[in-house]
Amino acid sequence: MALNATFDELLEAVEHLPPEAQEDLVSLIQRRLAEQGRRRIVGEVRQARSEFESGAARPASVDDLVREIES
Repeated sequence: MALNATFDELLEAVEHLPPEAQEDLVSLIQRRLAEQGRRRIVGEVRQARSEFESGAARPASVDDLVREIES
């Protein structure tokens, strides 16, 4: 199958798989999405720590954050 297949083409191809293979594919995609989410969070934490250490960010209370959001 071409790498530029449309969503509908991919969905149709998946429908031709046996049910067990479809379940395996769903599990694989879920694991990959979870790993992508973990990598994104790790990157955001690293960036936040870097900003905090460089003085670009400062600690704030919940009340400070709410006031900033509401203003």
